[in-house]
Amino acid sequence: MRNAFADEVTRLAKEDPRVMLLSGDIGNRLFDKLRAQSPSQFLNCGVAEQNMMGVAAGMGLSGLRPIVYTIAPFTTSRCLEQIKVDVAYHRAPVIIVGTGSGLSYASLGPTHHSLEDFAILRAIPNLQILAPWDTISLRVCLRMAMQTNKPTYIRIGKKGEADLCEAHSVPAIGSGLTLFEGTQLCIIAVGTAAHEAQLAGKRLKQLGVKVEVIITHTVKPSPLLLFDNLLHQFDRFVTVEEHARIGGFGEAFLSRLAMRGMNKRIICLGTDDRFMAVVGSQSYARSHFGIDSGSIVQAASTLL
Repeated sequence: MRNAFADEVTRLAKEDPRVMLLSGDIGNRLFDKLRAQSPSQFLNCGVAEQNMMGVAAGMGLSGLRPIVYTIAPFTTSRCLEQIKVDVAYHRAPVIIVGTGSGLSYASLGPTHHSLEDFAILRAIPNLQILAPWDTISLRVCLRMAMQTNKPTYIRIGKKGEADLCEAHSVPAIGSGLTLFEGTQLCIIAVGTAAHEAQLAGKRLKQLGVKVEVIITHTVKPSPLLLFDNLLHQFDRFVTVEEHARIGGFGEAFLSRLAMRGMNKRIICLGTDDRFMAVVGSQSYARSHFGIDSGSIVQAASTLL
């Protein structure tokens, strides 16, 4: 996804001279084309992420369109005060991109895991949160964020994610995309967890289960219309996210259910309330926390 991000930012910079990319001293070669094309629109802020966020806020309030880019935990939890006070409070049109989100950097340990970003940023007013699932949805989400002119956090993966749809199929903010249609139960996945949900959907279909699989990129504003439509259609749900269950997408869905006073059977899959004490690949980490396709199939089966 990071290659697609670099390519799309390069296009945006060519289209709009106000676009500025601020990097936290990562991906320098990744942005070679951008620097060659628009050298004045790239700024390496070094390993000084909090300062970078403040600079971006000032740029946004001065009429520029800054995009901040670095590894997810360093652009969110490390910069929380600056995101809250400098960006969101002033409604500065800053796009904050967290790359390598979730368990993308599983082998580097908890310092590089990003499993709390939804939770901490959902509580900040004026900030919208998008989590694309592939390179195509990333490009669309980046342009939607530019159009809304609002403070936005875009949570992306690392590399190698398979594309799940065409650009014209990527839904608007607050909506979802149907991968499989069914009537027995519904799987709702957000962000890069969509790939595990797709695999689980295929397996359940092979087993004769009439499963519906919905994927979305919208974490905030909470996709209430999507939630309401699904709650009226189904009685059984599995939510999936590469994020902690505490404060995550699944909890937002449960909150809507409680507000509507409805009685449904729901299993929310996310990471446990603990640090990962072992290292391994992203696929290993997903299996470790029970958010891989096999775990989704198992959870769905218990609801039937």
